[in-house]
Amino acid sequence: MTTLINADFKQRVVIRPADYKWVDSPMPGVERMMLDRIGDEVARATSIVRYAPYTSFSPHTHSGGEEFLVLDGVFSDEHQNYAKGSYVRNPIGTSHTPNIGKEGATILVKLHQFAQDDTEQKVIDTQNHPWHQGLVDGLTVMPLHEFKGEKVALVKWSPNTQFQLHTHWGGEEIFVLEGTFYDEHGQYPTGTWLRSPHMSQHTPFTKEDGALIYVKVGHL
Repeated sequence: MTTLINADFKQRVVIRPADYKWVDSPMPGVERMMLDRIGDEVARATSIVRYAPYTSFSPHTHSGGEEFLVLDGVFSDEHQNYAKGSYVRNPIGTSHTPNIGKEGATILVKLHQFAQDDTEQKVIDTQNHPWHQGLVDGLTVMPLHEFKGEKVALVKWSPNTQFQLHTHWGGEEIFVLEGTFYDEHGQYPTGTWLRSPHMSQHTPFTKEDGALIYVKVGHL
């Protein structure tokens, strides 16, 4: 039986840290918070994965691609070490064997969501990557990936920044990395995952603490 978690992409979903429910993976010391999922152990999935120090995961091939952002610690495989802030894309057909060191690691990971012809493998150290001026004062943007209408970026919001009402063509997905993100529907503290469907609208803003968010648009 196929596991379905937040599998209706026409629905708006908000998951705050208070809502997290960690589930053991097949590997000891590796836990997952499943944000959305269609499938069982091999699935179209968006998850937060938490690796205890000195844990590993079995060798595997990315049959649908893998995209991840290191939220904390250091994620490692046989290719290299990925410190906090690393954004990594492993296209369809790539493989690796995660092997985590003394710091442990927490990653936001998306599986089986690549287009067949989206074949660029990339590693971006977002701690040392250029920012660009955003559409309004107080916003700076770090583009991470773009392919056929799908765009991924980090967006830094200064305190008390206001953005205009806008429509999400192809949907929008946000993970709040720092601070608190707001819109007319609610407030979203650090660690919140927010998925808004195709043609949804909102008017986001920040207050005194500002915000840093991971955002993906055009993929729903």
